[in-house]
Amino acid sequence: MSDPITPPPSSTPPPRVRNISEFARIAGVSAGTVSRALAGKSVVNRETRERIEALAIEHGFRPNQMARRLRTQRTNVIGVVVPLGHERRQHLSDPFFMTLLGHLADAVTEAGYDLMLSRIIPDADDWLERIVQSGMLDGVLLIGQSDQFEAIERVAAHYRPMVVWGSHLAGQVHCAVGVDNRLGGRLAGERLIGRGCRRIAFLGETRTLELSQRFLGLQDAAAAAGIDPPLQLNTHLASDIMAGEIAAHLDEVGDRIDGIVAASDVIAMRAVRVLTDRGIDVPDRMPITGFDDLPLAEQTVPRLTTIRQDLVAGAQAMVAALFARIDGKEAPSVEMTPELILRDTA
Repeated sequence: MSDPITPPPSSTPPPRVRNISEFARIAGVSAGTVSRALAGKSVVNRETRERIEALAIEHGFRPNQMARRLRTQRTNVIGVVVPLGHERRQHLSDPFFMTLLGHLADAVTEAGYDLMLSRIIPDADDWLERIVQSGMLDGVLLIGQSDQFEAIERVAAHYRPMVVWGSHLAGQVHCAVGVDNRLGGRLAGERLIGRGCRRIAFLGETRTLELSQRFLGLQDAAAAAGIDPPLQLNTHLASDIMAGEIAAHLDEVGDRIDGIVAASDVIAMRAVRVLTDRGIDVPDRMPITGFDDLPLAEQTVPRLTTIRQDLVAGAQAMVAALFARIDGKEAPSVEMTPELILRDTA
């Protein structure tokens, strides 16, 4: 006679609970304890909190997030906005954006917030007002001032939880975190002048505050050394036209320059490639400096001499200032000191 077959245990999941009161009865605690446990509050002891969390997973119970947000007047969402009024063809895949965005996303999500990303072409005067008044965000992080300084100042006068990556000027209303761009431009110029360069070109446009400050710093270095003012050669940050612009500039200036200060690492790396394709040695015939010190700067061949702005520390400072402002505290602008990083190109 064969042994009786034992039926397998039931795989039917436990019924879903409909509300916190019903779940509290299952857990054998009060609704308040459930709420505090699932919010990770330390007032609930660890054993009880872990038991409630396990039961919540088992029963598919998630507190009503919309109700919680209505109660707290918080969305737990931070907006990260990239305004591109000056450079409409630039993409979020730009290495600078991707690097800073990654550090910002890490800091925001580790603090328990969600992130909403927007790439904005400011076609209307009230583009920033529409973002901050949407009711969808607890705060806003702007990557770059673009050519929208006045719009940012206008909104910052009445909207506090906003922090911007960029430059800080005396009397500025909005909170900005960034490097001393003028000093950075001067450091780059001094490096080339120290190598013997006397006819320096700046590859970059000057419609944004950050880049215009870098060019001013280069002018400061040239004036202090008693050499001719640097040439300013408009070079856009849009990758699809950058190489063509650089080649055209080199055709135009010929032997009138003997050194290049690039407004960014990406421009510098592209300039190295154009010069190499023409058989012009970098740095012996044409020293070049970049600006940013992106991870690519050390990986390219030749390795890029550049001005470092600490994007990790900058992102952390932005997020810390934003959360302080969300809590109603003061958070002033932060201006970091740039650092000359010596490698192969200058």
